[in-house]
Amino acid sequence: MNNANPEVDTFFSGAKKWREEMEQLRRIVLDCQLKEELKWKQPCYTLKQSNVVIISGFKEYCLLNFIKGALMKDEKGIMNKIGEHTQAARQIRFTHVKEILELEPILKAYLIEAIEAEKAGLKVILKKTEEFHQPEEFSLKLAEMPALKVAFEALTPGRQRAYLLHFAAPKQSKTRVARVENSILQILNGKGLND
Repeated sequence: MNNANPEVDTFFSGAKKWREEMEQLRRIVLDCQLKEELKWKQPCYTLKQSNVVIISGFKEYCLLNFIKGALMKDEKGIMNKIGEHTQAARQIRFTHVKEILELEPILKAYLIEAIEAEKAGLKVILKKTEEFHQPEEFSLKLAEMPALKVAFEALTPGRQRAYLLHFAAPKQSKTRVARVENSILQILNGKGLND
Protein backbone atom coordinates (compact mmCIF):
# COMPACT_ATOMS: atom_id res chain seq x y z
CA MET A 1 0.00 0.00 0.00
CA ASN A 2 2.37 2.64 -1.31
CA ASN A 3 -0.13 5.49 -1.00
CA ALA A 4 -1.04 4.72 2.62
CA ASN A 5 -1.29 7.76 4.88
CA PRO A 6 0.07 7.36 8.46
CA GLU A 7 -2.89 9.34 9.84
CA VAL A 8 -5.23 6.79 8.29
CA ASP A 9 -3.11 3.93 9.70
CA THR A 10 -4.00 5.32 13.14
CA PHE A 11 -7.69 5.35 12.22
CA PHE A 12 -7.62 1.68 11.23
CA SER A 13 -5.52 0.56 14.20
CA GLY A 14 -8.06 2.24 16.52
CA ALA A 15 -11.13 0.75 14.82
CA LYS A 16 -12.98 -1.53 17.23
CA LYS A 17 -15.54 -2.80 14.74
CA TRP A 18 -15.26 -3.63 11.02
CA ARG A 19 -11.47 -3.27 11.08
CA GLU A 20 -10.74 -6.25 8.84
CA GLU A 21 -13.50 -5.28 6.40
CA MET A 22 -12.37 -1.64 6.23
CA GLU A 23 -8.74 -2.68 5.73
CA GLN A 24 -9.81 -4.80 2.74
CA LEU A 25 -11.73 -1.84 1.32
CA ARG A 26 -8.65 0.33 1.88
CA ARG A 27 -6.44 -2.12 -0.01
CA ILE A 28 -8.85 -2.13 -2.96
CA VAL A 29 -9.20 1.66 -3.05
CA LEU A 30 -5.45 2.29 -2.77
CA ASP A 31 -4.94 -0.15 -5.64
CA CYS A 32 -6.80 2.42 -7.79
CA GLN A 33 -4.13 5.09 -7.17
CA LEU A 34 -6.25 7.54 -5.20
CA LYS A 35 -4.66 9.77 -2.56
CA GLU A 36 -5.52 8.73 0.99
CA GLU A 37 -6.45 11.44 3.50
CA LEU A 38 -8.26 11.71 6.81
CA LYS A 39 -11.32 13.98 6.48
CA TRP A 40 -14.28 14.20 8.84
CA LYS A 41 -12.37 11.63 10.95
CA GLN A 42 -12.83 9.08 8.14
CA PRO A 43 -10.49 7.69 5.45
CA CYS A 44 -11.20 9.77 2.35
CA TYR A 45 -9.73 9.06 -1.08
CA THR A 46 -9.18 11.93 -3.46
CA LEU A 47 -8.15 12.72 -7.00
CA LYS A 48 -6.56 16.14 -7.50
CA GLN A 49 -8.08 17.38 -4.24
CA SER A 50 -11.60 16.22 -5.14
CA ASN A 51 -13.22 13.66 -2.85
CA VAL A 52 -14.06 10.42 -4.66
CA VAL A 53 -14.88 7.85 -1.97
CA ILE A 54 -14.94 7.52 1.83
CA ILE A 55 -14.67 4.40 3.99
CA SER A 56 -16.84 4.43 7.11
CA GLY A 57 -17.88 2.05 9.83
CA PHE A 58 -21.27 2.09 11.53
CA LYS A 59 -23.04 -0.10 14.07
CA GLU A 60 -24.68 -2.44 11.55
CA TYR A 61 -22.21 -2.28 8.63
CA CYS A 62 -19.17 -0.63 7.10
CA LEU A 63 -19.31 1.02 3.70
CA LEU A 64 -17.77 2.66 0.69
CA ASN A 65 -19.43 6.03 0.15
CA PHE A 66 -19.11 7.30 -3.44
CA ILE A 67 -19.33 11.10 -3.26
CA LYS A 68 -20.81 11.44 -6.77
CA GLY A 69 -22.45 8.02 -6.84
CA ALA A 70 -25.58 9.42 -8.48
CA LEU A 71 -23.54 9.75 -11.68
CA MET A 72 -22.67 6.06 -11.70
CA LYS A 73 -24.51 3.36 -13.63
CA ASP A 74 -24.66 0.80 -10.76
CA GLU A 75 -25.23 -2.04 -13.20
CA LYS A 76 -25.08 -4.59 -10.36
CA GLY A 77 -27.66 -2.72 -8.26
CA ILE A 78 -25.50 -2.70 -5.12
CA MET A 79 -25.51 1.01 -4.31
CA ASN A 80 -27.84 2.62 -1.76
CA LYS A 81 -29.01 6.19 -1.24
CA ILE A 82 -28.01 7.35 2.21
CA GLY A 83 -31.41 8.90 2.89
CA GLU A 84 -34.49 9.86 0.94
CA HIS A 85 -33.20 13.42 0.41
CA THR A 86 -29.66 12.44 -0.63
CA GLN A 87 -28.86 13.87 -4.03
CA ALA A 88 -25.28 12.94 -4.91
CA ALA A 89 -23.72 10.27 -2.69
CA ARG A 90 -24.34 6.54 -2.93
CA GLN A 91 -22.95 3.82 -0.71
CA ILE A 92 -22.19 0.12 -0.82
CA ARG A 93 -22.61 -1.59 2.56
CA PHE A 94 -20.77 -4.62 3.89
CA THR A 95 -21.08 -6.91 6.90
CA HIS A 96 -18.42 -9.56 6.09
CA VAL A 97 -14.94 -9.65 4.57
CA LYS A 98 -16.20 -12.43 2.29
CA GLU A 99 -18.65 -10.02 0.61
CA ILE A 100 -15.84 -7.57 -0.10
CA LEU A 101 -13.54 -10.23 -1.55
CA GLU A 102 -16.34 -11.61 -3.75
CA LEU A 103 -17.18 -8.12 -5.03
CA GLU A 104 -13.57 -6.96 -5.46
CA PRO A 105 -13.58 -6.91 -9.30
CA ILE A 106 -16.92 -5.06 -9.29
CA LEU A 107 -15.72 -2.61 -6.63
CA LYS A 108 -12.62 -1.85 -8.69
CA ALA A 109 -14.78 -1.27 -11.76
CA TYR A 110 -17.03 1.08 -9.76
CA LEU A 111 -13.97 2.93 -8.42
CA ILE A 112 -12.59 3.32 -11.94
CA GLU A 113 -15.97 4.65 -13.09
CA ALA A 114 -15.96 7.17 -10.21
CA ILE A 115 -12.40 8.22 -11.03
CA GLU A 116 -13.25 8.67 -14.71
CA ALA A 117 -16.27 10.81 -13.79
CA GLU A 118 -14.00 12.98 -11.65
CA LYS A 119 -11.37 13.26 -14.40
CA ALA A 120 -14.09 14.29 -16.85
CA GLY A 121 -15.24 17.00 -14.44
CA LEU A 122 -18.78 15.62 -14.24
CA LYS A 123 -21.07 17.25 -11.69
CA VAL A 124 -24.23 16.00 -10.04
CA ILE A 125 -27.06 18.37 -10.89
CA LEU A 126 -28.48 19.20 -7.50
CA LYS A 127 -32.02 20.26 -6.84
CA LYS A 128 -32.09 24.02 -6.22
CA THR A 129 -33.18 25.32 -2.83
CA GLU A 130 -36.23 26.97 -4.45
CA GLU A 131 -37.37 23.52 -5.59
CA PHE A 132 -37.69 22.27 -2.01
CA HIS A 133 -41.13 22.47 -0.43
CA GLN A 134 -41.55 25.49 1.86
CA PRO A 135 -44.32 24.76 4.36
CA GLU A 136 -47.07 27.35 4.67
CA GLU A 137 -46.28 27.77 8.38
CA PHE A 138 -42.76 28.95 7.51
CA SER A 139 -43.95 31.14 4.61
CA LEU A 140 -46.37 32.92 6.96
CA LYS A 141 -43.62 33.51 9.54
CA LEU A 142 -41.30 34.92 6.84
CA ALA A 143 -44.06 37.34 5.74
CA GLU A 144 -44.68 38.32 9.36
CA MET A 145 -40.98 38.84 10.18
CA PRO A 146 -38.98 40.57 7.40
CA ALA A 147 -35.77 40.21 9.46
CA LEU A 148 -36.26 36.44 9.50
CA LYS A 149 -36.67 36.42 5.71
CA VAL A 150 -33.43 38.41 5.28
CA ALA A 151 -31.57 36.14 7.72
CA PHE A 152 -32.89 32.97 6.07
CA GLU A 153 -31.91 34.18 2.59
CA ALA A 154 -28.40 34.98 3.91
CA LEU A 155 -27.88 31.34 4.96
CA THR A 156 -25.98 28.99 2.68
CA PRO A 157 -28.17 26.92 0.34
CA GLY A 158 -27.34 23.78 2.32
CA ARG A 159 -28.49 25.36 5.57
CA GLN A 160 -31.67 26.62 3.91
CA ARG A 161 -32.44 23.14 2.58
CA ALA A 162 -31.85 21.58 6.00
CA TYR A 163 -34.36 23.95 7.58
CA LEU A 164 -36.92 23.42 4.83
CA LEU A 165 -36.68 19.63 5.17
CA HIS A 166 -36.90 19.93 8.97
CA PHE A 167 -39.96 22.20 8.81
CA ALA A 168 -41.76 20.11 6.18
CA ALA A 169 -41.25 16.69 7.80
CA PRO A 170 -44.05 16.65 10.41
CA LYS A 171 -47.56 15.71 9.32
CA GLN A 172 -49.32 17.99 11.80
CA SER A 173 -49.36 21.75 11.35
CA LYS A 174 -48.86 22.40 15.08
CA THR A 175 -45.59 20.45 14.97
CA ARG A 176 -44.44 22.39 11.90
CA VAL A 177 -45.30 25.66 13.69
CA ALA A 178 -43.34 24.53 16.77
CA ARG A 179 -40.30 23.66 14.65
CA VAL A 180 -40.41 27.05 12.94
CA GLU A 181 -40.80 28.89 16.26
CA ASN A 182 -37.93 26.91 17.84
CA SER A 183 -35.62 27.78 14.92
CA ILE A 184 -36.23 31.53 14.64
CA LEU A 185 -33.40 32.63 16.93
CA GLN A 186 -30.97 30.19 15.31
CA ILE A 187 -31.79 31.56 11.83
CA LEU A 188 -31.60 35.18 13.01
CA ASN A 189 -28.13 34.40 14.38
CA GLY A 190 -27.04 33.08 10.98
CA LYS A 191 -26.76 29.50 12.20
CA GLY A 192 -27.73 26.29 10.49
CA LEU A 193 -30.07 23.71 11.96
CA ASN A 194 -27.23 21.69 13.49
CA ASP A 195 -24.71 24.47 14.25
